[in-house]
Amino acid sequence: MNTEIIGLGILDYVIFITYAVVIIGIGLWVSRTKKGQTKTTEDYFLAGKSLPWWAIGASIIAANISAEQFIGMSGSGFSIGLAISAYEWIAAIGLVVVAKFILPIFLKEGIYTIPEFVEKRYNKSLKTILAIFWIGLFVFVNLTSVLYLGALALETILNVPMMYAIAGLSIFAIVYSVYGGLSAVAWTDVVQVFVLILGGFLTAFLAIDYIGGEQGFFSGLGQLTQAAPEHFEMILSKDHPQFENLPGIAVLLGGLWVANLYYFGFNQYIIQRALAAKSTNEAQKGLVFAAFIKFLLPIIVVIPGIAAYVIVNDPALLAGLGEYATFNLPSFEQADKAYPWLAQFLPAGVKGLVFAALTAAIVSSLASMLNSIATIFTMDIYKEYIAPKASQKVLVNVGRFSAIISLIIASFIAPLLKNLGQAFQYIQEYTGLVSPGILAVFLLGIYWKKATSKGAIWGVVLSIPFALFLKLMPFGMPFLDQMLYTFLFTIVCIFVVSLTNNTGDDDPKAIILTAKEFKTSAAFNISSYAIFIIFAMLYAVFW
Repeated sequence: MNTEIIGLGILDYVIFITYAVVIIGIGLWVSRTKKGQTKTTEDYFLAGKSLPWWAIGASIIAANISAEQFIGMSGSGFSIGLAISAYEWIAAIGLVVVAKFILPIFLKEGIYTIPEFVEKRYNKSLKTILAIFWIGLFVFVNLTSVLYLGALALETILNVPMMYAIAGLSIFAIVYSVYGGLSAVAWTDVVQVFVLILGGFLTAFLAIDYIGGEQGFFSGLGQLTQAAPEHFEMILSKDHPQFENLPGIAVLLGGLWVANLYYFGFNQYIIQRALAAKSTNEAQKGLVFAAFIKFLLPIIVVIPGIAAYVIVNDPALLAGLGEYATFNLPSFEQADKAYPWLAQFLPAGVKGLVFAALTAAIVSSLASMLNSIATIFTMDIYKEYIAPKASQKVLVNVGRFSAIISLIIASFIAPLLKNLGQAFQYIQEYTGLVSPGILAVFLLGIYWKKATSKGAIWGVVLSIPFALFLKLMPFGMPFLDQMLYTFLFTIVCIFVVSLTNNTGDDDPKAIILTAKEFKTSAAFNISSYAIFIIFAMLYAVFW
């Protein structure tokens, strides 16, 4: 690592510009249409249902890894430690569950959007409620947080004013994604994933190598665990200051499963690339591929935060970084500065690659969210209520316009998030107010034939005030536990209302399930067992 802070050099700019040109070039290339052809909604929103498994898996990871992970989860690594990796490792199991028990149902129904499934299983009113909710969530929480955290990184590394950074990231995402749709997003994500994983690995390696001094990387790895042993505990004790964020053994047994099943199974901007698969088998293999990558993510998004913590709290290591070592220094109050602060001291060339990796994480997530906002607004709002007979060309253009408007709105809101401490935890907590109720509605809709529309609506409506009650009352209850109890409360509400308002028969819109829907290939089954074994081994080592 360098001993002084230096902005991007010529080599860094060359690397970054090359990356940007490649991404925009690929995006525009795959977006082209043959002369005389018009891009249809299936082409634009579902990539013509042509994606292979490796593109699906890479695109899911690229959509998932954003500034929220690079900046926010590194910040949590700084203040909490490896325990925050539970989000990634449990997600690997969650992806297998979604691939086996949820995704086949969606593909069988041939849907464009998650709200569309709600209409098929329940009714149009609930679909519209959830469509509006998801658009609001994507614009006011997801887009704004990714823009803010990405701009924070650029501001810290390059001293670029936040509004300029937000504008630059927005324009980059728009240039290739809005014109090309999901096809441009998914195929560029293959490159984005390679760049962001390579950049993340280099940051972790060089930070640990610096800690090791003349003895190198492996010595640094030992020093890292010795200097901060409390940062390598996966199960936090009750007296841990971050217990409220990761409540001990309950992480393995409770609300984190709710968060992951909702996020990977019923989150439009994640599951949309699986809906665009060539076949159910390809979609399932894509999710398993993403699950394997999930095990690697803590190395690139959590370990750098822990390394920053060790360096900051070791006067000799801190002094070795030179006179600029305390510039934008992270702290428990400003933990999200950990990754950008560390990136300042990377060597020339590597800094450009890491800058490209950060940008890749940010713009790939922005592009995915924009495409999902466009899909939901166009197919579930515009086509349903405004122009039911609109042509394919008009619908595609409406999708593009809605994506641009949503990004403009988010760009103005993003700077207001500057007072956040750990943004990753903030995002999880406030999304957790609504995700348990929605997950309950979907799971009962799929697996309980007596679930009614009235029961689902009451469940969703009552789940939010119940979640707020648990949050605002002086119970001292961790928010992951709140999510679990809200999920269980919603299930009870749906059961009670559904049984009260039907004659005991199955709901007319109930999903008919057979063993055929859940049959999976030998390769999928073997891969799934491997994922469960890796998960168990990781927790056995870091318990």
